[in-house]
This record gives sequence, C-alpha cells and structure tokens, in this order.
Amino acid sequence: MKELLRVSDLKAYYQLRLGEKLRAVDGVTLTLHEGEVLGIAGESGCGKSTLASCLSGLFFPPLRYNGGEIILDGIDVIRADKQTLRKSILGKKISFIPQSAMNALNPTLKIGDFIADVMQEHEPNLSREETIKRAEERFELLSLPKDVLKAYPFELSGGMKQRTIVVISTLMNPEVVVADEPTSALDVSSQKQVISLMKRLLEMKITKSMIFITHELPLLRHVADRIAIMYAGVILEIGTMSQIIFAPRHPYTEILMSSVIVPEKGIRGRRLPLISGRPPDLRKRIKGCRFADRCPYVTEECKASEPDMKEVDGREVRCIHPLKKKEVEQNVII
Repeated sequence: MKELLRVSDLKAYYQLRLGEKLRAVDGVTLTLHEGEVLGIAGESGCGKSTLASCLSGLFFPPLRYNGGEIILDGIDVIRADKQTLRKSILGKKISFIPQSAMNALNPTLKIGDFIADVMQEHEPNLSREETIKRAEERFELLSLPKDVLKAYPFELSGGMKQRTIVVISTLMNPEVVVADEPTSALDVSSQKQVISLMKRLLEMKITKSMIFITHELPLLRHVADRIAIMYAGVILEIGTMSQIIFAPRHPYTEILMSSVIVPEKGIRGRRLPLISGRPPDLRKRIKGCRFADRCPYVTEECKASEPDMKEVDGREVRCIHPLKKKEVEQNVII
C-alpha cells in the first residue's frame, strides 16, 4: 500500500511559565497507508489531541514544534509556509476534526452560509452558489438531509451537528482525515451513525485514509485496521487491531484492554484491573521507561534507560521485557 503519511521522532512541547516545557508529544514515530484506518488510544492527557493538532501542522501557542518531521504525500508539513499550508494542505491533503467539533459551527450563521465562508477561505474563486450546490450534492451522496444547510446549529441534534462537521471537513476530498474523539458526548445510536458515515467516506473514496483518536477502546475494534497505544507523549505499542486487542505485548496495553467493561455473563462480575500510581510529570525529563512506576512487571533495568521500539511478534513494542503470549491470553478480556 502507498504510504500517505510518515511521522518521524516528532516532538511538540507546551511552553509554560518560568521557562518550563511540558513534553506532550516527545518522540512519536508512525506511518499511515492508503486505505487504512489507524486508531490511536490512551489515557486522557497522554498527548493524543496534541498529536492530532501537530499532524495538521497546527502549532498554536503555547504549543511549539521541537523536532522531527511530518511528511504528507511527499510534502514536508513542518517546513511548509503558511500560505502553502492554508491553500494546498489543510482541507485538501489533510483535514482535522477537532475534539470540540460540535461547537465548531458558528451559532449566528446557517449551515450553508458557514460552509460558504469556509470554502471561500480555501477556494476564493468558487462562488457561493457553486459552494452550496457542492454541499447539497455531498449531503445527498452521504444520505444526509439537504435541509440541514438552511438550519442554524441550535436547530440540530448533537449527532446531526457532528455528522455535519464530518461532511464539511471532507468537502475538498482530503487524502487523510484526522478525527479527534469524533464520537465523544454522543449516545450509542448517534455514535453508530457517525462511525457509519466515516466508513462510507472511505468506501466512496472521498478520503483515502483516516486517523481515529479515541479513549473508547471498543470502538476501535469496529473501525481500525491498526492501533497505536499512546502513553506520556510516546507510542508504546503499535500493531494490527487483532494484535493490540487480543494479544498485546506491552504491559500498559494489556491493562488498558483488560479495563474495558464487558457485559457478557461470566465476565461482567469480574473485578477490573487498576493501574496504580499516576503518569509521569511531563515537565521533567524521564530517564527510564515511562510506565515503569506503574508497571507490575518492572525491573531495575526498566528504570535505567528508556527502551526503543522493537519488533515483537509482528508488531512494534517499546518495552525491555515484552509480555509472552500465554501471559497475555490469561488476562485480556475485551
């Protein structure tokens, strides 16, 4: 498969007062291929949303780029000037659906007028009538009512607002869609509709690939081809959906997957595992493994130096002592 996105040793820090830096993204490396959905999961505060913003080249203060590269379909996103980023990359090469997407619509404008304003910024030669026509065709193609274009945001349900934002974000057929928690704050029925819509975007070739960020692990089983597990600013494990969910090799991945509440009889009464302790302070440099203070399998070697990513059973794991197959199968219940 063609490689659409390559991220190499990306570092992005928040500049704090008194010269302190919060290392939110501290050496992330990953790839995304055409036709693929890459899921990114992890605890709140692990850097997922910051990474999503970085992938789109959006380094808003106090967030600052600190190293590494992002190559999107052969284009160096980091070194692209603002005009190139706005005219040729954002919306066309890559589209970002932020975590607060339902609040992204202008409450004083009808949806159609909002779309016209957005498209004018990216394609100034496109008339308002052409913009509305394109939006109507896209809504019809994706089985959404065209009447939405004549409505104000407050007239739409949460699920419809979210689906509307997804459609607006893909009007220019971006090659990569980065969706940050696109189903958060939605009920199960609305979540299903949003997931179905995003799958159709891929099936219809409206977009070529997708990065799906969520803390709702069961969703990834139905969406992702591969999953990256993020913790304290780095990727700890990345592999296929089946590898990560059913046979993780990193201790953090194992506990994370085992913490999902499963309704089946015989399982729902089982006590869920607890990750003791707290994530490391990202204002400080971390000497050893970032998960060492919370890991049930920790050794002195783990605290001595931070491990590199290495291949284990067909996936990449950042662990000195990756779990063995039989240890994992006894614990993972998702």
